[in-house]
Amino acid sequence: MARNLVLILALTSLCIGLAAADWNILSKKSKNRDASSLKIYCESWRINYTADSERAMEEVRLHVSSCCALQGDGKDAWIFDVDDTLLSTIPYYKKHGFGGEKLNATSFEAWMKQSKAPALDHALKFFHEIKDKGVKIFLISSRSETLRSATVENLFNAGYHGWSGLTLRGLEDDFMKVQQYKSEARRALTKEGFRIWGIVGDQWSSVEGLPGAGRTFKLPNSMYYLS
Repeated sequence: MARNLVLILALTSLCIGLAAADWNILSKKSKNRDASSLKIYCESWRINYTADSERAMEEVRLHVSSCCALQGDGKDAWIFDVDDTLLSTIPYYKKHGFGGEKLNATSFEAWMKQSKAPALDHALKFFHEIKDKGVKIFLISSRSETLRSATVENLFNAGYHGWSGLTLRGLEDDFMKVQQYKSEARRALTKEGFRIWGIVGDQWSSVEGLPGAGRTFKLPNSMYYLS
């Protein structure tokens, strides 16, 4: 069992003292894995995932309250990823071996189109806290542009509203790696004069690269890794 599970512990990017861990618990050899054992492992692990996610958001909240000298001129900005940062995909993966099955993109997109992904409560709370401070919120997601309507509906259903921009991957972005795509999206914001105070995402590819931010925060991810 231990040989078939990959456990990656990663500290939040640039967050000193943050104990939140990043688990990529599924190796590429999923077809050789005992599904029932994996399910038991994931169910017990999920408690720690939730606790570490909440701990990470507390670090974000502390940073904003103590280190962000917001200008209040409409150019203060904060960036969030969407999946497994604002919305949870665990309900989908729970029905598909917690990622033990090879991802079926068609099935996953069909699930996304239902707009039923629940909010991550700790992220929802911070989203509204930062918005109430007058910070412009921009969402940069690896979802396809074809999912825009479903994504907007899902965000509203989950309690998110009032963001200033939602960037999704168009056809012209398909040949870019995730990090390059998200870096280009941030570059467009800085060219408009926005000061990016922070980035919150569940993948390193969401928070790394230039232009950066005043601080980047890596949340634990429960099921997958995107380069």
